[in-house]
Amino acid sequence: MMNGLPYLKAGEGPPLIVLLFTPRATNPTGVARWSTMRMIRPFAERFTVYVVNRPPGLPPTTTMAELAAVYAQAIKATFDGPVNILGVSTGGSIAQQLAADHPALVGRLVLGGTACTLGPVGRQAQRAYMDRARRGRRPSPALATVVTESAIGRRLLAGLLWLSDSGGGDHTDAVTVLNAEDGFDLRGRLRDIQAATLLIQGGKDLVYPLESAGQTVEGIPGARLVVYPGRGHSGTFTDKRFAPDALTFLTAGRP
Repeated sequence: MMNGLPYLKAGEGPPLIVLLFTPRATNPTGVARWSTMRMIRPFAERFTVYVVNRPPGLPPTTTMAELAAVYAQAIKATFDGPVNILGVSTGGSIAQQLAADHPALVGRLVLGGTACTLGPVGRQAQRAYMDRARRGRRPSPALATVVTESAIGRRLLAGLLWLSDSGGGDHTDAVTVLNAEDGFDLRGRLRDIQAATLLIQGGKDLVYPLESAGQTVEGIPGARLVVYPGRGHSGTFTDKRFAPDALTFLTAGRP
């Protein structure tokens, strides 16, 4: 535990905090763990990577600022000085809030597939996810709309996502985080982010549209935007360019 937060650790070097969205407030297992470790493997060659999760049982009314404060406490208790942060998707929303509210804790900031607020398609999908979870239905099929614009593709994917929820379980913690992101809008606070920032975005991201990503970068002083044309939301972080682009930025000025 990192000040009460579950985390996975890999590699050697200066710390790199990775913030992701996971359905449950615990370290991923099985295929999810394999996928997570595969994503961070290139970063572990240059950094000690900490994939830090949220604590279970947060109040359902938790805001993004309150969630960011939880991570800020863990960083203060664990590390001396600022740390680099990689925030992906909803984890990127948390990372932005953290950097705005606690600027002294963040060195360099890499954001992937995120923006200063959800787009309309992403917001609708997440609200549908929360509604299904609250009614005791398998929630993941609601996310099919943010992966593809094809009606046939959405139906097929919804079926696969329905199967992915076959293990059942409590989705309360996931709903808490998504509800916090539903109220997340940092457009008036972007100038408070002092960290050197890189945002990597897919040109066809339906969750956080490219227009919102551009607005995010325009608001953060000195921020840079890299766009992968034709890439959707999840395709951004699985793109073979993602890790090299992020690492080039994170290691700038280092021997």
